[in-house]
Amino acid sequence: MDLNADSGESFGSWTMGNDASMFRIVSSANVACGFHAGDPVTMLDSCRAAFELDVRVGAHVGYRDLHGFGRRSMDMSFDELFGDVLYQLGALDGMAHAVGASVDYVKPHGALYNRIVNDVEQAEAVMAAIHAYDPGLPVLGLPGSALLRLAEESGHPVFREAFVDRGYMPDGTLVPRSQEGAVVHDAGAVVERAVRFAVRGEVLAVDGTVVRVQPDSLCIHGDTLDAVELAAAVRAGLEEAGVEIESFA
Repeated sequence: MDLNADSGESFGSWTMGNDASMFRIVSSANVACGFHAGDPVTMLDSCRAAFELDVRVGAHVGYRDLHGFGRRSMDMSFDELFGDVLYQLGALDGMAHAVGASVDYVKPHGALYNRIVNDVEQAEAVMAAIHAYDPGLPVLGLPGSALLRLAEESGHPVFREAFVDRGYMPDGTLVPRSQEGAVVHDAGAVVERAVRFAVRGEVLAVDGTVVRVQPDSLCIHGDTLDAVELAAAVRAGLEEAGVEIESFA
């Protein structure tokens, strides 16, 4: 099972997360590409650290929304979104190659991630940009999303993820962050959910419904105060349950 976490989200003198510690726990890092977060130095440092610790680098492409941290949905034309995603892929790939690493997959961020679960037009723009950049680049996303369907149709390797610290709706989508139950804060519950995802391929939705999910990767958010401790507990719980941690990329 792969463990992924968002990273490279600091900007200038403003720091987000503890990437140095998180990279020692996860097997894949979703590195911000400068639009929702991150700057050139942060991107370069993230790619270098990931390479040195044998962590796979993923392009965490998002809306051009630094003020909103990429969590505000945006109406964009096909060409605008196509260009923005292509720009981000090229930027991060350049940084990665400069330190001997490579961009091994793509995972959209925040509001863009959620929107292209159902918004086919935006999903087509994102997928067209990925395909134009590299027709063999793997795509990581939510099971049943429009993005993953289009990725499969385009011949890209597709990997499905689950969120150990996010609430689920009965239809398998994530509880919006504006609603109660969007984030699971109890460490014991998070570890239990991670093991259940990996071993049984399921999760309990906010209404108690059992939702079937068979993920290739488990996401741990790195922007909470206790993110590193939680990630370490999740990894330990998975390994104790006999789950081997290895990147899908």
